[in-house]
This record gives sequence, structure tokens and C-alpha cells, in this order.
Amino acid sequence: MSEQEQQHTNPTATATETTPKTAGAVTQPGPDAETLARVADAKRRISAYVDEVLPEYQKISLAIHDKPEVSNYEFFASQTLSDRLKQEGFDVTLGVADHRTGFSALYRTGKPGPVVVFLAEYDALPGVGHGCGHSVFGPNSSLAAASLKRVIDEFGGELRVYGTPGEEGGENGSAKGSFVKDGFFDDVDIALCAHPHAGGNGLSSRNLACQPVDIEFHGKASHAAASPERGINALDGVIQTFNSINALRQHLPKDVRIHGVIVDGGVQPNVVPDYAKAKFYLRSASVPGLLALRKKVENIVAGAALATGAKGSLTPYQNQVDNMIPTPLFDAIWKRNAEALGQTVEATEQDKVVFGSSDVGNVSQVVPTIQPWFSISPENLGGHNEQVAAVCFVKLVSAFCAVFFRSVGSGFSAVCAVSAAACLRVLLCCLVIWS
Repeated sequence: MSEQEQQHTNPTATATETTPKTAGAVTQPGPDAETLARVADAKRRISAYVDEVLPEYQKISLAIHDKPEVSNYEFFASQTLSDRLKQEGFDVTLGVADHRTGFSALYRTGKPGPVVVFLAEYDALPGVGHGCGHSVFGPNSSLAAASLKRVIDEFGGELRVYGTPGEEGGENGSAKGSFVKDGFFDDVDIALCAHPHAGGNGLSSRNLACQPVDIEFHGKASHAAASPERGINALDGVIQTFNSINALRQHLPKDVRIHGVIVDGGVQPNVVPDYAKAKFYLRSASVPGLLALRKKVENIVAGAALATGAKGSLTPYQNQVDNMIPTPLFDAIWKRNAEALGQTVEATEQDKVVFGSSDVGNVSQVVPTIQPWFSISPENLGGHNEQVAAVCFVKLVSAFCAVFFRSVGSGFSAVCAVSAAACLRVLLCCLVIWS
């Protein structure tokens, strides 16, 4: 893979970066035999703990699956995961980052070392339930953190689990953007998570930056037959916006996506609508590309307002979702551990954009991040559908979930074992150990 040798060298990468930076050659010596023995022992203990408590986390996942909750209403899921993490010895704070169902769980060793964060998602899709597998996602991250906690006191550092609501979007959705803006990642060295996949195991992939927006027009109502000349048709403004966006498409790069729906177009055909509203997703492969796209659409809205006489506006209704920047070095660690456990990891073109979006991208813009895909079904079912929701329910009883717990837990116990400095030091040590 062409990017396997690339890695983040700046843990505070800006939102304008679209590819990880490349580090120079590592010349420092590897860890000594004593350190390697400690790491090997830690890996065995992590695996033993996973085997011990995995059924309890499976029950948690099934319970969350049975009570699907949409963006920022995940009260049962948030409380269930928080209670379990308290039981595991984490200090938990609920309602963080201006999200009622967000939480932060902390465990400090009191020794110097990296700050490692596991990201937890647990929201469902409206009308579908857990068709994106988040009923598995949150328990995965929680067990991974709890497993690493069993050994981290020996190595130093700090463990955190951030419960991040609303990955699927919605009003005040994509909470990882709020966590980033509120400084929750300012002192973090590593961010980890893995996403359930109805297909094979795979490495972290690039995806699109996305800005969900409301486009609204305000006009003047009148009788459409008796006095149409007295009205200003707000729906015409929305329709003109759609038509102009369609005309714009032929001049947009291949990595741009725009899609929208009309959510309010008036009530009666004989009344000129005085209000109309559409929701759009604006997507691009990079944050600068997204900002440029938004400006074009803002101009379209302004033109539609001028043409129809209605007042138009474009307003984001949730956090902007940034594009994902993979950390190939972390994926290489995960892949080696997964393969050592007998799992097959499919080849992933990490320089190729996957045409979806996730607020894990916001985290990856400021902290080296991993989000590989782990299989919950041999069939490629796609995402966001009822089949995936059913598979998540059934396949959790298999051992696939343990692959992530063991591979990430084992791999990053090694990180903790040989590093007590900043993120670059962590990465260099990883490269030495796992090369």
C-alpha cells in the first residue's frame, strides 16, 4: 500500500490538511527484551479479560439494539455505557460538550504517558433502528478501553472514552465536532474506534467532508387564483435553488456531492406559499473544497431570492463534518494484530475516497486517528438498512467483536509500554516495535 509508510507528525493538524504528513527514517533503537516481555504479558492479560467479560458487553449491545434512539436522544444507551464504565473504574461525566447524551469517562494512572481516547457511538437511524451498527460500536470501544485499563497502570498515561451522540446527524448532530471545538482533544495523543461492517474486515478509509444545511425562503401568501399578483411564492425560491444546483453539477469536481429534499412546500394548492424549506447535504473531499462549495450554493440561494422576490437563507443546522485523514501506521498495527488472531483484512486503497461522511473525520483533523472496519457478516449488505440492523443483532454473539478488542488493545498496550512522551514519540516507537 502506497501510504503504509506515511504517518502523522503533527498532532494538531489543521482542518485544511487532507493527507497525513510523512515522517523521516527512524534511527532510534528498538525496545529491550524486558520491555517486549512486559508487552507480551500485557497482551495475554488483555485477551484474558476480553474472554472473561465479553458476554456482559454482548448483553449491553443487545439491549441498546432493542431500544434504538436517534441523534441526541440516546438516553438509555448513554446511561447504560456510562454505568458500565463506572463499574470498570472510570470517572464519568454526563452531559458534556452541550450534548445531553454525551459523556466523558476518564482513568488516570498518575504516571506520564500518552492520552488515549476511545470513541463511542450509539445513535440509531430514524425508521431503521441500528442499521449502521452503532449498537455494537459503543460497547466495542467501551470494552477496548476497559481491557487496556487492566494493564495501563504499569506503563503510564491516561485512558478516556468519549460518548459522542448523533453521528448520523440531525439537529445539533455530529457531536465529535462539538468535542473538538470545546477542547476535549487538546491534550489527546491517540483516538481509536472501529466500525461494524456487513462485509469483510478493512482499514480506515477516507471520506467526504459534509455540511448539512437548511435552505429557507419567506414570501407572502395570497389566493393563488383570485389574487396571485399579491403573493410572493416562497416555494419558487426553493425550486429555483434545486434547478440552479442541478445546473451547477456539470462544473463541479468528481469528489463533490450535493443532495437535498423539500421538507415544507406549502399547504394548499390554492394558496401561494409564504414559507418553504429544503434540507441539503453539501459534501466534498476536503474542508477547503467544502467551504468553496458552500459559497457557490449561498450564491445560488441569493440569486433565487432575487429572481422570486422571496427572502432566502442558508443555515447549518448541526456541526460541520470534516473529511477523514487516516493514520496508516495505526492501521498497520491493527492489521497485524487481526491477522495474528486468524482474521483476514481486505486490501484498502487508503488514498481513495469513500463517498460517505463521519464526524470521526473532525477528530482525525487534530489527533492521529484510526477507524478500521470489522466484519459482522460475510455478506456485503451495504449500510443504513434493516438487514444490517438484523445482522448486528445476530452476529454479535460471534467472536468477530473480540478481534477489535484484542488487536487494538494489544497493539496500543505496546504504544503505552514504550512511550511516555508526545504523540510523535508514540508513533516512532510504534514503528520500531511493529516494523
